[in-house]
Amino acid sequence: MTDSNPTIDETLAELVESFDLLGDWESRIGYVIDLGKDLEPLPDADRIEVNKVPGCAAQVWLSQKRVDGHLVFYADSDSALSKGNIALLLQLYSGRTPDQILAFDARAALDRLGLPQALTRQRANGLNNMVGRIREAALAATASD
Repeated sequence: MTDSNPTIDETLAELVESFDLLGDWESRIGYVIDLGKDLEPLPDADRIEVNKVPGCAAQVWLSQKRVDGHLVFYADSDSALSKGNIALLLQLYSGRTPDQILAFDARAALDRLGLPQALTRQRANGLNNMVGRIREAALAATASD
């Protein structure tokens, strides 16, 4: 969470470049699933109802803590694809300030990646709900400042 970390836009540009290099959607979905494999295991204590993201095709848990004014997110899912989707979002959002999170246009970013179009409607809705929970956490953090 130092200034040497890439910005959210730089992280998005790296993801777009990776997606472009992969070409077809089968390879891109495989890449997203691989991102999920790198997530740290979520402690059982965080696998609680209040941390569940509603409206997802699978069970998705999202928790966060505040560290030096930044929000650090932790997540897991019982589905490889949902776990990959949340891992991708954590690359973009975790370690950012609430203001950075709220200023970032997630819909435009996900459209640049073409991810919503590659997912079923239910999974795309789940992805939007994951973004919504991250934004809610950022709003709550700004309200408590």
